[in-house]
Amino acid sequence: MKNFVFISPNFPTNYWMFCKELKNNGMNVLGIGDQPYEELNPDLQDSLNEYYKVGSLENYDEVYRAVAFFICKYGRIDWLESNNEYWLEQDARLRTDFNIQSGFQVSDMERIKHKSKMKAYYQKAGIPVARYYMVKTLAGCRSFIKKVGYPVVVKPDNGVGAAATYKLTNDDELVAFFDSYPKEVPYIMEEFVHAQVNSYDAIIDGEGNPIFETGNVTLDSIMDIVNNQDNSLYYIVKDLPEDTRAAGRATVKSFGVKNRFVHFEFFRLYQDQEGLGKKGDVVALEVNMRPCGGFTPDMINFANSTNVYKIWADMIAYGSSLYPVGERYYCGFAGRRDGKNFVLSHEELVEKYSANIKMVDRIPDALAGAMGNQMYLATFSTKEELDKFYADAVACK
Repeated sequence: MKNFVFISPNFPTNYWMFCKELKNNGMNVLGIGDQPYEELNPDLQDSLNEYYKVGSLENYDEVYRAVAFFICKYGRIDWLESNNEYWLEQDARLRTDFNIQSGFQVSDMERIKHKSKMKAYYQKAGIPVARYYMVKTLAGCRSFIKKVGYPVVVKPDNGVGAAATYKLTNDDELVAFFDSYPKEVPYIMEEFVHAQVNSYDAIIDGEGNPIFETGNVTLDSIMDIVNNQDNSLYYIVKDLPEDTRAAGRATVKSFGVKNRFVHFEFFRLYQDQEGLGKKGDVVALEVNMRPCGGFTPDMINFANSTNVYKIWADMIAYGSSLYPVGERYYCGFAGRRDGKNFVLSHEELVEKYSANIKMVDRIPDALAGAMGNQMYLATFSTKEELDKFYADAVACK
């Protein structure tokens, strides 16, 4: 029996389904988390062979001792994974320290976590990237902006989501940013790309080949959603565009991805942009070597009449999967922000779209910044139906 250590299996709350499918496939599923066992979702409890509680997952020594305990009890660890952006670097450190070769090592982290380092691998794949400057001096920032013009975007070179990401539109905003940003954190400044964010979401096997592919479209900038406390709208596509598929597969090869669920982000240009391409072209944004966050795996299931938790677990256990994909739909996510005066109440929205809604839930506080507070997942056969749902979901008085 192969041993799989799952880090933080209780968050996001739907990740117990990864554990369930691993256990169903005969894996010995060993969880490490900081929530007391008796407080875990009963479904998660049933999906784990054993659980080790640590005081804090931030404490590497504690997590290290937990892995060592499992090795002493069960033998060699075959897989260690969290499927969570926040823990990618710790996952890699644990794999390196315990010689677990089934995933990324410490030496891989720079190119998959640092936005500046990703660019060379996108370029190797033949995908254009935005020009950038690693923030050092105010004069250097001004010199870069003289080349690319305002607006520019600034963000941590190694950051999660759109946290601490800002759009600067003039010199006053530049000076204010430069005076206030944490100088101990490396920041990257990029030219602004006039585009919509499209993604390539895939499960990649041990040979670097996709065994499942889809994608999503974000209607508004995640940066704006976070900074302006806006509602969040995105959807899983009914059919993956061929240029997104080609860009995703080329990126997989360039980064040497194997045995992973990935979420690669691309820009689709709203207009011709010098040095990047023509309107409609695909341009690099960033790679995420884990599933798209929150309830997106469930959205992918609803959009494709399938089970990506099972497909991923099959890839881990057997190297591939024969789990079927059925009828396809658009699956829309509407994340409402608390405190807004919506035209349709929660109850009215749920009643109006009762035939389409697949899931209604509160969003965990840790994800609410980018996703809103109250979420609705709904499927539709046409884009027109999806657009009507979005209009009703976020219309305010």
